[in-house]
Amino acid sequence: MNIRTISTILLSAFLLSACDGTSEAPRRKKRSANIFTPASSGNPYEVMVVAEDSVWSGYAGRALQTILDSPLRGLPQDEQQFHKSHVEPKHYDRITNKFRNIFVIELSDHYTQAKMTYEKDVHSTPQVIITLHAPNQVEASVYITEHTRDIESLITSEEINRQANDLYFTHNIKFAKKVKEMFDCNFYIPADLKKMKVGEDFIWASDDGLSSIQNICIYSLPYVSEKMFTKRPYMALRDTVMKKNIPGAKPHMWMQTNHDFVWTKNISVNGQYAMEARGLWEMKGDAMGGPFVSHSRIDKKNGRVIVVEGFVYAPEKMKRTMIRRLEAALYTLETPADDDEKKKSH
Repeated sequence: MNIRTISTILLSAFLLSACDGTSEAPRRKKRSANIFTPASSGNPYEVMVVAEDSVWSGYAGRALQTILDSPLRGLPQDEQQFHKSHVEPKHYDRITNKFRNIFVIELSDHYTQAKMTYEKDVHSTPQVIITLHAPNQVEASVYITEHTRDIESLITSEEINRQANDLYFTHNIKFAKKVKEMFDCNFYIPADLKKMKVGEDFIWASDDGLSSIQNICIYSLPYVSEKMFTKRPYMALRDTVMKKNIPGAKPHMWMQTNHDFVWTKNISVNGQYAMEARGLWEMKGDAMGGPFVSHSRIDKKNGRVIVVEGFVYAPEKMKRTMIRRLEAALYTLETPADDDEKKKSH
């Protein structure tokens, strides 16, 4: 059983020193449950907290609940980043210990200071168990508060890796072949996004649902300058591409970005720099709109910028799960340079 501290995670597996975001660990491992590690329970982005009732309702529990209940940025209405549940240690047994994401708060005067450790696939697969060891509630709550972004990043990275990993084995094969043909990139999207439209240096796929629509697109632009990886130029370029490729029902309608609700940050994908953007899109001249998330990557080999984006239209529905699912697909993008690096490593 491999137990690692949170500092090791952040330094070696998830955060890149020059970036503010998620760096993906190696994937492409086919998971299979067995008698020793059966399939985990719970849905993506659900977290079960194991703590005494007094801890759950006290300083430490409230500090953790603040993190789990915080809204995911870039959605039209507030939706919590994670769903949470709570059990006391006496009820943490062979059934509850199969949960996919578990956070244990363990208080004991044997500890002189607070620290976090994590274990993977202990009782089920996929699974991560994060344990906070602390001498008392005050120190536990202070540690949780100071490591808010670390905790968010750890759980989110685990979920993204799981969903992206699954896409390597089950994805829209026709779309992947077209992306390889047009962009010389590997990119894998959910198999149910079957409807496809091809434009100039642009591919759009959709599930064409009745009550909600999930979409992914990929497009490329000539690299001009590093300013393409800043907020305003990015929005202007996105508007130009979407106006050309995603029209509305009438000639005066097309997709555009709501410039008042866009957030960007630097992240790392497969060890390479990327700019993440998330926010709201709208259909000019129509009432349609919803959230989007995108990654902009540099393809140095071909002197271009590759952009992959997921966007959702789901009026009167919760959208967090849908946008998170599409976001995981963005992490499967491999540029020609990524391919070259893989060949060298083999």
